[in-house]
Amino acid sequence: MKQVKEATVDLKSGKSPKTTADYAKYFQAPSLKDAKQRGKEEVRVHYDFTIADDMKEIGKGKRYHVRTYGCQMNEHDSETISGILEQMGYASTDNVEDADVVLFNTCAIRENAEDKVFGELGNMKRIKNNNPNLILGVCGCMSQEEKVVSKILKSYQQVDLVFGTHNIHRLPELLREAIYSKEMVIEVWSKEGDIVENMPKIREGNTKAWVNIMYGCDKFCTYCIVPYTRGKERSRRPEDVIAEVRDLARQGFKEIMLLGQNVNAYGKDFEDITYGFGDLLDEIRKIDIPRIRFTTSHPRDFDDHLIEVLSKGGNLVEQIHLPVQSGSSEVLKRMARKYSREHYLELVRKIKAAIPNVSLSTDIIVGFPGETDEQFEDTLSLVEEVRYDFAYTFIYSPREGTPAAGMEDNVPMEVKKERLYRLNEALARIGLEQNKKLEGSVQEVLVEGVSKNNDKVLAGRTRTNKLVHFVGDESIIGQYVHVRIDEAKTWTLHGEIVTKVEV
Repeated sequence: MKQVKEATVDLKSGKSPKTTADYAKYFQAPSLKDAKQRGKEEVRVHYDFTIADDMKEIGKGKRYHVRTYGCQMNEHDSETISGILEQMGYASTDNVEDADVVLFNTCAIRENAEDKVFGELGNMKRIKNNNPNLILGVCGCMSQEEKVVSKILKSYQQVDLVFGTHNIHRLPELLREAIYSKEMVIEVWSKEGDIVENMPKIREGNTKAWVNIMYGCDKFCTYCIVPYTRGKERSRRPEDVIAEVRDLARQGFKEIMLLGQNVNAYGKDFEDITYGFGDLLDEIRKIDIPRIRFTTSHPRDFDDHLIEVLSKGGNLVEQIHLPVQSGSSEVLKRMARKYSREHYLELVRKIKAAIPNVSLSTDIIVGFPGETDEQFEDTLSLVEEVRYDFAYTFIYSPREGTPAAGMEDNVPMEVKKERLYRLNEALARIGLEQNKKLEGSVQEVLVEGVSKNNDKVLAGRTRTNKLVHFVGDESIIGQYVHVRIDEAKTWTLHGEIVTKVEV
């Protein structure tokens, strides 16, 4: 079995395990009790990210491959990882067989996501045998779980490097250890780190960009592992976020997505200023970027000031992702969502009153422990009342280390599947009805590329995030066009270009 070269420092003892046996002794599993005891330590901001001189050309003539699983936050982390690797001399490759460094940036939110990663790690054994000098790494949210790292140590000796969500800026040093030591290198910080600015990023094209405004989550929904894997809420300074958005505007980006586990909580951790998400959006809307989106928001923190700012429109699009998870107040209480059905519906009423043409999307879980038929019917009736344009729906999946994992999962799988089917059927019907309203209208569409399903047509999105297919020349990719909607389908719109939009 490989020795562990470097591993998580135990916060209580200050010791660092050096062997596999020591690792099991010192690594701390995610704990609701420990995670809720979040200290008042000052989160420092660092602007001096650098790569050591001896690592700046270590990748010259070599290639890397980053495979990303999970949310847009992970996608954005991968842009940073790619940026660091390219500053070290590496070039990107889509072919894992050609790579000298392969990193799996992982998601821990559902068990099937973890199973997929372990399956891919198993497939990498053959590639590693054919190329012993290949550095294979696992990073991201899965790395923050003790059971995952223990499984890697026990069953996936082909892995050379494991690091977490808080120490991406340490990649050059960790990669150096993995290359020169020939031992498994593990560094997973139990406590979140400071905020590191000015790390390089490799963004694809110059049309759409992600911008982190904060990290972590303090909500502790009983089913969710994110507060453990991403740490406590830490907001970037507004001047740093605004400077990044302005720079992207200068580069010609057409749309920006502001990211956070709960963007509505932005600024609540500031002690020297009173400044929230509404204040940030009010400043960003004055920057010359045609569209500004954000995800994801929590109903509990969606305040009246934010609604007021969003109602000003301009580059703030009329689309909000507002996860509800359940339409039953009783289930919401067991989920620790900290709002009721009535509170959520009142929030929706306020949003629709202020932004009449708003498009709402959501997340819904069916089959949460203890969910009765009546409580599921509450979810269906809420869907009918809100009339979402789109929703991400899931069967409840227990995550080890969360309170819900200790609840009796007493809803049979066949019942969960039947509820999911009924829910999706209702959402599809409503989605089609919502789309039908747009037939005959002319929509502003940002052309994103060639359709994934038909290479003879282009695809783009409206301000309300509707996917539109239309015939056009590839030269207009990355531009805005006006499209007359001729046909509405359940999840897509089809139309014809009327004119190009000058922005």
